[in-house]
Amino acid sequence: MSPSCRFGPRLDAAGAEFRLFAPDAPAVELIVEGREPLAMARGEDGFFCVGVPGVEPGTHYRFRVGGVDVPDPASRQQAEDADGWSVLVADHVMAPPLPAPPRPWHEAVIAEIHVGTATPEGTFRALVERLDHYCDAGFTVIELMPVADFPGRRNWGYDGVLLYAPDCAYGTPDDLRALVDAAHERGLGVMLDVVYNHFGPSGNYLPLYAKSFFREDIATPWGPAIDLESETVRAFFTENAAYWLAAFGFDGLRFDAVHALATAGAETFLREIAAACRAVRPDAFLVLENHDNVAGWMTREDGLYTAQWNDDWHHVFHVLGTGERAGYYAPYADDAVGGAARALTEGFVFQGDPYPDAQGAPRGTPCTDLPPDAFVSFVQNHDHIGNRPLGDRLAASLPPQRLAFLRFVLMLSPQVPLLFMGEEALLDTPFPFFCDFEGELAEAVRTGRRAEFGAFFDAHGEAAFPDPQDEATFIAAGLKPEDVATPQARAALDAFRRLAEQRRRLVWPLTAGAFEKASFVREGTALAVTWRFAAGRLVMALNPGEDMVAIHPPIGLPNLPADASTGDVTHEPGGKLALGPFAAAVWSLGAQGGSVTE
Repeated sequence: MSPSCRFGPRLDAAGAEFRLFAPDAPAVELIVEGREPLAMARGEDGFFCVGVPGVEPGTHYRFRVGGVDVPDPASRQQAEDADGWSVLVADHVMAPPLPAPPRPWHEAVIAEIHVGTATPEGTFRALVERLDHYCDAGFTVIELMPVADFPGRRNWGYDGVLLYAPDCAYGTPDDLRALVDAAHERGLGVMLDVVYNHFGPSGNYLPLYAKSFFREDIATPWGPAIDLESETVRAFFTENAAYWLAAFGFDGLRFDAVHALATAGAETFLREIAAACRAVRPDAFLVLENHDNVAGWMTREDGLYTAQWNDDWHHVFHVLGTGERAGYYAPYADDAVGGAARALTEGFVFQGDPYPDAQGAPRGTPCTDLPPDAFVSFVQNHDHIGNRPLGDRLAASLPPQRLAFLRFVLMLSPQVPLLFMGEEALLDTPFPFFCDFEGELAEAVRTGRRAEFGAFFDAHGEAAFPDPQDEATFIAAGLKPEDVATPQARAALDAFRRLAEQRRRLVWPLTAGAFEKASFVREGTALAVTWRFAAGRLVMALNPGEDMVAIHPPIGLPNLPADASTGDVTHEPGGKLALGPFAAAVWSLGAQGGSVTE
């Protein structure tokens, strides 16, 4: 480990120095497997330390605090489960700064992947064998859902408790490093989803010896808030983010639910963590999930964060595509077409506007000056599949015409598209929430999950709700190579490849340069959207409605090739475009009026 890192053991040729931040512990002992316990010396900074000569990588260790044996909270690897032996790991930190990702951000087409269900084996090594599929489909980045060590044999990903250790169910740190290297060999970038707003509900021992990590007076949905007013606590997470980039070569990170960082110090933390990441990799893809819609984090002048997951985009298009209006879709349902226009041209739907679910309190900040690639858009992701009562995908119920429309708009508008694994082939494999807890916690998860998303569960009986603890629920979520070998899946995958190629031809040449502005015209349920870049203009006409609508695009209408439209699209006299239900077309014009590919 780098001497500048405060957390975790420091290994050198002579042995290792073991460290534990335990300001509330009167005494701490180091337990090295096969040796007598060693008393650790307390420092004024709250860290207990002890040097042990002769230990090597692979050594098993843990700490004894108040008679309880606990893992290293900065363990780089666990021998078995999260509450067992930590493993001493050789330092693989690379010299910063690392080289740029394989492709620039504006060319990102992201596949979100859950390692445990992406292959029958559910491991890093098995996923290596599937990388060619993602390359051939047209993706340029894979984004791994959280891999931090969790209790039990399986987990959705957001219950990690040892944030520096890849879970052993997926493989070793070397296995993860091999996956990243194999992806880079194929020209794929690799991102990792990290969770810094909470620890999982089981297996977190920090409250036993480091109560200053938390604020008992500030509650979150997961328990006491992490205290980001503490510089030491912030350092635990900033060092963790830099570690994933430096030690494994990840090209970027996605930061889960930063709106849930509930204490003073959160803004300082977000600035510090971006700086720590960019010190390792200046061009890292740093992406936020932030329901507060704070545009200032993505300004290109500050260079802090690259983009934000845009739930607003998802919600309006989900309402339009499915007609569903319950739960968190309700605030988008009154004028979903108008919301779609704003999402496509500006990014956020709510930019300081009153938000119905918050009793009319304003949500968001203006984002009209941000380029489209400051937003990651999606038709589905792990959340919006898993929050459904049955964990069902849209491919299981939505008519093909609507699925094709949603994919067309996603792939050929200039925001960065993200698809959930298998979506490229329109697989209907469910992805319900699953975990592996025991006793009262298991039952609390069952009832709590249902209560949290009760608005989506009303139409389903108790018997139909998949039990998150049942291994069968986890198994049902698994993808198999033969799933994409059916005629239907092959046809859907071919259609996605054509969309990816169209994106390369129409969108990338424009988004490589400066963004100027976007505008739209509306006719009933139809929109004609124009994005202006220094190199030219991209135009999309779309009709997310049930009736034919004729619209006059604001820019000259060329003859459209077959793969530049979906649904019923025809020219009408006077330069109008007639769009059937759930139809869309796209074309580009250079700065001087001709096609950008001419």
